Amino acid sequence: MHLSAAEWQARAAEHEARADALTAGHRERKLRGEKHPIEDFLWHYYSVKPRELRRWHPGAGVVLEGADRGSWRHYRTVAASPHSSGPDPATDPVTIGAEVFADAQNTDSMVDLTEFFATRGGTVDYVENLLSATLERTPRYGCFGLHEWAMVYRMTSEQLRHSALPLRIGHEATDLVVEQHPIACTHFDAFRFFTPEAAPLNTLQPTRESQPALEQAGCLHAGMDVYKWASKLGPIVPGEVLLDAFELARDIRVVDMQASPYDVSSLGLPAIPIETPEGKREYTQLQRGFAERGNALRERVIAAIRRARALRPV
Repeated sequence: MHLSAAEWQARAAEHEARADALTAGHRERKLRGEKHPIEDFLWHYYSVKPRELRRWHPGAGVVLEGADRGSWRHYRTVAASPHSSGPDPATDPVTIGAEVFADAQNTDSMVDLTEFFATRGGTVDYVENLLSATLERTPRYGCFGLHEWAMVYRMTSEQLRHSALPLRIGHEATDLVVEQHPIACTHFDAFRFFTPEAAPLNTLQPTRESQPALEQAGCLHAGMDVYKWASKLGPIVPGEVLLDAFELARDIRVVDMQASPYDVSSLGLPAIPIETPEGKREYTQLQRGFAERGNALRERVIAAIRRARALRPV
């Protein structure tokens, strides 16, 4: 597949504008030295920088006409495409004698799949296996976001990660919610932040090794992590998929904190009181929607991987 300079530049510009809109608040706060207890998670935990999110990739097997991306990681330059719609430097009056301009017009680029799989093959295998296993597993909807409550169980105010936010119902009542509900967290990267007193209360004891066997689409953190896996696959994932995954992670993160024991009213957000029947119903409804969106994105990421595998030179 070939994209003319006009085609890929338009898509890249659209991607950059969308990324800029998504990151505007974070970038402005950073300039002011301000923190945000909800959105900062997306930048600290996933460690993708706004400029990286802004970089558009077409995916595997797409030749970008007139693009010199040879210096970009996992890209290579290729001979100018016979389909190139740019001016002919041999006949165009503007380019006659302009050797540098002619060279630029004759430079096309694409993802170097040989180099990519040589350096990232292990990551690709892991992500494909994890996402495929998650898609095959029946989602679970009975956790009610209690992982966030287990992360503050029996903590003092000084020990809280989000010290700027008070606990919505106080320490004692928060601890009681943990003690009176079954905790069934399947996600290792949530479970590892449980307090020492809360960890034994979990019906499962997830490990990094057991992650592919436990990951399931009903888990909010697994849904957020689709963004992590897409970002780790770099240029073989089309930019549109990466931004869609970021938006899902952002939306989930908001609900994750609304359903947490923290009082987020100062941020203009209503609580989802999962300690009540009404709150449980609301959380489960949102959870189902996130599972559907997450699975659709998992399929798109897997499709990008399989396209790259199919096009990889033997």
